[in-house]
Amino acid sequence: MTDGKIVNPILRGFNPDPSICRVGDDFYIATSTFEWYPGVQIHHSRDLKNWRLIGRPLNEARLLNMEGEPDSCGVWAPCLTWSDGRFWLVFTDVRRFDGNFKDTHNYVTTAPSIDGPWTDPVYLNSAGFDPSIFHADDGRKWFLSMVWDHRPDRSFFNGIVMQEYDADRQRLIGEPERIFSGTELDYTEGPHIHRLGDYYYLITAEGGTGYGHAVTVARSESLHGPYQADPNGPLVTARDDPDWPLQRAGHGDIVQLEDGSLYIVLLVSRHFGESRHSPMGRETAIQPVELTSDGWLRLPWGDALPRVEIDAPDLPAFDVEPEIEHDDFDAAELNAVYQWLRTPSPERFYTLSERPGFLRLYGMESPGSRYTQALIARRQTEAVFHAETSLEFDPVSFQQMAGLILYYNSSKFHYLYASTDDEIGKHISIMSCEADFSLKTRYPIDDARVPVPKGQRLRLRFDVDCDVLRCSWALGDAGEWNSIPAELDVRFLTDQAGVEGGEQFTGTFIGVCAHDVSGRRACADFDCLAVRPAK
Repeated sequence: MTDGKIVNPILRGFNPDPSICRVGDDFYIATSTFEWYPGVQIHHSRDLKNWRLIGRPLNEARLLNMEGEPDSCGVWAPCLTWSDGRFWLVFTDVRRFDGNFKDTHNYVTTAPSIDGPWTDPVYLNSAGFDPSIFHADDGRKWFLSMVWDHRPDRSFFNGIVMQEYDADRQRLIGEPERIFSGTELDYTEGPHIHRLGDYYYLITAEGGTGYGHAVTVARSESLHGPYQADPNGPLVTARDDPDWPLQRAGHGDIVQLEDGSLYIVLLVSRHFGESRHSPMGRETAIQPVELTSDGWLRLPWGDALPRVEIDAPDLPAFDVEPEIEHDDFDAAELNAVYQWLRTPSPERFYTLSERPGFLRLYGMESPGSRYTQALIARRQTEAVFHAETSLEFDPVSFQQMAGLILYYNSSKFHYLYASTDDEIGKHISIMSCEADFSLKTRYPIDDARVPVPKGQRLRLRFDVDCDVLRCSWALGDAGEWNSIPAELDVRFLTDQAGVEGGEQFTGTFIGVCAHDVSGRRACADFDCLAVRPAK
């Protein structure tokens, strides 16, 4: 049986907006992926403590293509459910984010197994985002989402609506019903309905996805309402305690175990160093929930603060292999930890077969491109870590670059790269974009670029200590490390950085990349990528 404690977050690194589904003894969590491809992360567990990434279902062009979509758009807030012998996945593909309008296209796809095959997505509507489906006991299905209101004289968040979904005709029918207007916290989104006993419980996210975030609960004896908000206030929030270790707590979904006990999964964030910035972005935590004698959901300790450690439920242990730390790229397929940006056609820029034992990247568009970047990356999961790569790359133009990158989005990255120019030949340099929404880049060591010989393997290294990034390099497999005298600020690589701080929603990734803005697609061969938490 499972011993001891569950330590939060259970899904570390960028894993927001969790939806949880139980099928027999198996639990599945689906989380948002935004502009990272493939879309939707699904983790599996049998003990609620140990989780294994088992797939990303939106993994081909017929299911998802995000080329050209802005940062922090793409796949928002999926909902995963099980009904009628099938998995149901609803999600939003966001095409526009800035300004009064949002283009938010909602789809549903189903599969007989969590491994697929997933049906062609059925378009539902574009009225809002954060969709979910409630499967009623009578067999009818109800689609929920928030409604986006672009009008300037009211809140953008126009409440929660519900509309019937006809699965046979694959379309919404009838008129949408507004079932909940939200509380004074505003920003009402992320709806999920669950039937428990005599009530339908509407779980929502409110207060915005920053430090005022919260999980709120409303209930009704009728599916169609009216829904009464919990007079006790939010079920989970850290909005009133800025020093609490798990911040931004909100956007939750509940699950009931076989013994009747209840748990909620929700997003949280950890902050380190002197700031409240979190490069890991919004992560997933779990908390026990109790149903009180008067029929409200409460955390068992009597307040709304999420705990870092909770008691593990009495379930059979679920063994999970730890994520790979050192990848030699010897496998025939890319390890599951990696993603890339937006495109369903990564074969245009990466291969593991042309030079076995190496990840070969063909240089594509510029750093920050919204279309095709040759960038393969994995989530940052800890505040203190080391990352290292080894590459062979001999550029012939200043327009060709390859190396190691710490990447949040097109306006937030630090890039340690090799290139060449007419003055010093092949060299190592650093390029940073420090939350500048004009996408203007800075070159911290431009006057101290490091000359390196052609034809030799390079090793590049990042050492991250909370808010500070330090870079170093070495020649060959055994050469000594050489520090680069520059300290880079990691706080720029967070949701909170920039003039629109708090309105971007992903997390920092560690990756390897190649860029060739000449269009000649110069290739770089990477022999490894290692990412290890500092001991």
